[in-house]
Amino acid sequence: MPDRYPRSSGILLHPTSLPGPYGIGDVGPTAHAWVETLARAKQTWWQVLPVGPTGFGDSPYQSFSTFAGNLNLISPDLLIRDGLLSREEVGGRHFPADHVDYAAVEPFKLRLVRRAWEHYHNGRASHLKSAFEVFVQAKRDWVDDYSRFMALKDVHKGAPWYDWAPEYRRRGATAPADAVSAYRFGQFLFFRQWDELRRHAREKGIRLIGDVPIFVAPDSADVWANPDLYLLDKNLQPRVVAGVPPDYFSRTGQLWGNPHYDWEAMRKTGYAWWVARLKATLEFVDVVRLDHFRGFLAAWQVPAKEKTAIIGEWVPGPAEDLFKQLKTDLGDLPLIAEDLGEITPDVFALRDKLGLPGMKILQFAFDKPTNKFLPHNYPANCVAYTGTHDNDTSRGWYATAPETEKDYFRRYTGRDGADVAWDLIRLAWASVADLAIAPMQDVLDHGTESRMNLPGTPEGNWKWRMPESGLNEWAASRLVAMSENYGRVPQKAKQVQEGG
Repeated sequence: MPDRYPRSSGILLHPTSLPGPYGIGDVGPTAHAWVETLARAKQTWWQVLPVGPTGFGDSPYQSFSTFAGNLNLISPDLLIRDGLLSREEVGGRHFPADHVDYAAVEPFKLRLVRRAWEHYHNGRASHLKSAFEVFVQAKRDWVDDYSRFMALKDVHKGAPWYDWAPEYRRRGATAPADAVSAYRFGQFLFFRQWDELRRHAREKGIRLIGDVPIFVAPDSADVWANPDLYLLDKNLQPRVVAGVPPDYFSRTGQLWGNPHYDWEAMRKTGYAWWVARLKATLEFVDVVRLDHFRGFLAAWQVPAKEKTAIIGEWVPGPAEDLFKQLKTDLGDLPLIAEDLGEITPDVFALRDKLGLPGMKILQFAFDKPTNKFLPHNYPANCVAYTGTHDNDTSRGWYATAPETEKDYFRRYTGRDGADVAWDLIRLAWASVADLAIAPMQDVLDHGTESRMNLPGTPEGNWKWRMPESGLNEWAASRLVAMSENYGRVPQKAKQVQEGG
């Protein structure tokens, strides 16, 4: 695995949370402006959640494909720029500015993609023809399966594939050709716009941290096209599903509902699907956070009939064998291990053997001096977070924390808690952790109303949007000061400061 990352910092902000006029953040002009803002604030990292097409509960962790991009993130402004749509066709719909109304946004964005395909098919924007043909050929291993899957979902009015008629439950099923082509073209548009954003980020010294959920959604092109890689019954229903037992996030555990892998079947292929998955993800981002890293050692299997994750068992995963194969096929990979929850010593041993940084969450820290999440207990090879997308905002956390934790926080920091979000940012930035990351909600000092996700709740999540004011000058100047004071300015900026 790669050498440790240089000392640096960044912001966690999913693109859906960016402001803009189209009901949801996208990868167009506002995202490019965000890259410029991060660079001015002397940050190095922009961390995002999975960017695949969202399914159940609008969750980025329940995607219709692990390889495809989310059509909701396509920028209408860039479609207009490229001659695929007119300003009148995009229209003047009004969406709420402070949250994402997925029920309104999804049909709006899909309509724009279909209209763009119609225009392209009829000869408009012919300058894209060569690039589209190259894209289809380069992504042939998954884009046709995904496009056919989505077209068939439309035929079945959104029903999960395992409820379709038997003749449609296999990858060779026939689907409406024009609908398949529209979804394929939508993927071309997404990748085209994302590549442009990533090039801009690189030019500005901003690197992207992405996220790979360990499991895939049951209702996904991945399972539909490759059922033999999962533990399914004869009716193609999961025999067991994934989750985690009760922990500090949920008293009844988290029942994710994802099918478990047939690791033996994957091993026989040389873990080809996983090799393709990591390779594809690194086309989006520079570093990959492996969600639920402990699942590679052992994963919590819950009988499919259960309503909570309380009843289950730990079942061994591929462990080091998978990572040896990934290194053989892809070389050293830039990875971060999400090592939170109920962790056994063998998980930490594998993480350390692979040389991967783990995660340290400050909101979990304030009970006793030996707590591993307190900065004085950090190793350098880790990523320090004030909180994650699964946590409350730091201000919201402090408002509801037990008085014993508040008291220890005040004694540990020498602060009164009035500026708790920035107190935690200071702790993360001042720590020895190579990387320090704060959610944008903490930078803006928002309360619980801006929480991104509440684990264990299937609805009402992933909706938060950043205000139009974005990263204001006050917050940006504080980030600059923090990064300068604690040696986290980007390497180019540091060289300029030092006369390099």
